[in-house]
Amino acid sequence: MTPAAPRIGIGVDVHAAAPEDSPRDLWIAGLRWEGQRALEGHSDADVACHAACDALFSAAGIGDLGTHFGVGRPEWEGASGSRLLGEAARLVREAGYEIGNISVQVIGNWPRLSRRREEACAAMTAAAGAPVSVSGTTTDALGLTGRGEGLAAMATALLVPADDGSGTGRAPEQTRPEEDRA
Repeated sequence: MTPAAPRIGIGVDVHAAAPEDSPRDLWIAGLRWEGQRALEGHSDADVACHAACDALFSAAGIGDLGTHFGVGRPEWEGASGSRLLGEAARLVREAGYEIGNISVQVIGNWPRLSRRREEACAAMTAAAGAPVSVSGTTTDALGLTGRGEGLAAMATALLVPADDGSGTGRAPEQTRPEEDRA
């Protein structure tokens, strides 16, 4: 039997900007960005961590962010993106995969990620227990991110089947989550 191939997943997340006078903090890539306009959301609205979670779930074939942490799950209300990413990584490993790496790109006019890129990569790497790279870009004033109405992030994740000790390198059985709200 041929060993299982690596699996790639894609994740996207978008959150609207909170009102200027919102008491919320901006959290991106597991970091608090003092003095920056926050985002609205059920949890901390960390678009980088949320996109990474969705990429992991997509690659493993075990649902999406809403399936595992949706608004119908009050225990996740206000949860940090780092906590969600750690739980997503645990679920992916429980499904029989190891994380090769995750790459995240934040899209928006704020914050300037380049100043804290290494710190962002380290925070997300610690949460996922695997290498994470973080970058940022703008849309040159186009769309909701260009108009400053919110932030978005896209992520990819590479998973490999965990070694089950059989020497076959076979992928785990695919199962559908009980609820798929995608």
